[in-house]
Amino acid sequence: MNSSIRIKKTSKINGTPFKLPSSKSISNRALILNALSGNQSLLHNLSEARDTKLMLALINSPDKLINVLDAGTTMRFLTAYFSITNQNKILTGTERMKQRPIKLLVDALRDIGAEIDYLEIEGFPSIEVKGFSAQNARKVQIPGDVSSQYISALMMIAPKLADGLIIELQGNVGSWPYIKMTDSLMKEFGVTCQFDSDKIVIPKGNYSSTELTIEADWSAASYWFAFVALAEEAHITLKNVSMKSLQGDRVIVEAMEKLGVQSTYASNALTLTKKSTESIIEWDFKDCPDLAQTILPVCAAKNVRGIFTGLESLRIKETDRIAALQNELSRIGASLVENGNTWILNPSESIPEKADFATYHDHRMAMGLAPLATLLDVNFDDSTVINKSYPGYWDDCTSVGLTIE
Repeated sequence: MNSSIRIKKTSKINGTPFKLPSSKSISNRALILNALSGNQSLLHNLSEARDTKLMLALINSPDKLINVLDAGTTMRFLTAYFSITNQNKILTGTERMKQRPIKLLVDALRDIGAEIDYLEIEGFPSIEVKGFSAQNARKVQIPGDVSSQYISALMMIAPKLADGLIIELQGNVGSWPYIKMTDSLMKEFGVTCQFDSDKIVIPKGNYSSTELTIEADWSAASYWFAFVALAEEAHITLKNVSMKSLQGDRVIVEAMEKLGVQSTYASNALTLTKKSTESIIEWDFKDCPDLAQTILPVCAAKNVRGIFTGLESLRIKETDRIAALQNELSRIGASLVENGNTWILNPSESIPEKADFATYHDHRMAMGLAPLATLLDVNFDDSTVINKSYPGYWDDCTSVGLTIE
């Protein structure tokens, strides 16, 4: 079935994206914590993203075979969850999922006392979880610059261990806001973590039920900043966003202020309008890697030179996002050049009238490149990839004035 999609050039946009999803990151953590506390909590406004629906379906599944498809968060969180709840499960996923490393999490869980076997390639899914026999260690070490999902997975199961857990973070810590998000949500469920320089100390304890309303997803909101940055005229209103958000991607407000977007917050809504743009931007994506596919296309198309760090984790996402960005941005005449731990974005000197983009089975490639439709006709090879995190994205694009075929 052909799922390609074409968006015609539209230089003026106006309106409210009513299908802006709630936070996938908060929803998935809340589902794990709810399960660990006895499934008695009231969770309002859960994300409609495919990843969250998958987590909801799998966390209480009676089946032994658990197929997480391409959902990395689901794979990592459920590996820890099924271990601590002594469930014998086989976790598998897509071919790309089987290429995404899980060794550091499995090693840490094994050190604590979990029995986990690799069923295919050492260090990668598929795996079989067989539960805990007894806690063998109260302390684990894990590099801080790997996926924060490993650390969050360990944090959430720690109170269920007989002796609690001390997580020692080695080296620089990446995606720190996601770790703090986990900490804040654990507090909502009655458990307090202690942070001591490079250690996270989580005591043994009991989670309690709570009532929680999930806020709008800042990663999804970021694409509307990109539309406003690139459009000739723009006025966009985003509902249910929190300026005191748990989400690290809230920094899109500061980043896009440099790229020509004025944000005005009032009555639980954020209004985006245009302002002047800086000619060069320096940005560290260490704490917000999911914003790279939003910000880099804007720079490429808006003649803004970018100097970026903190992109390393993009190589182990749904695709190698660095390679994907290099390939696709070249279609509009821009280049992304790696220089050690720094990436230089050289913007396009001339925007073509149209471009065909590949999505690489990656939702953020489609959504991050779609704002280019304010400058040229764009085609994508797969329209369905957005279902992973923002199922209503194309509908929202249409509602603000874009023409989609």
